[in-house]
Amino acid sequence: MEHAMPYDHNLAERIRAELKTHPNIVEKKIFGGVGFLIHGNLACGVHEDDMIVRVGNENNAPALAQPFVRQFMPMPGKPMEGWILVAPQGLEAEANLHHWAELGYEYASKLPEKK
Repeated sequence: MEHAMPYDHNLAERIRAELKTHPNIVEKKIFGGVGFLIHGNLACGVHEDDMIVRVGNENNAPALAQPFVRQFMPMPGKPMEGWILVAPQGLEAEANLHHWAELGYEYASKLPEKK
């Protein structure tokens, strides 16, 4: 029997508050955590204690150059380009959380709607 991995509910609450002004955000359980989607595309969410952000391939390298950021790897040795994880230390300041939430939202809002 599969059991869900715990995730940081406080971080989820902070992201929820950050995105509440945006229309069309849908919350969904993903990767054992929670994701915030627009038109069926993940913008950002919580994976264990980290914030997962969909930055897109073109923003991947600049995002990884930021402190406390690493590539999202759903399986060992299988990095997902365009998807990053921001460690809790990189989210202590509200301005940082805002930056990542907005980046994810902006990227996901430009993607074609998933049917």
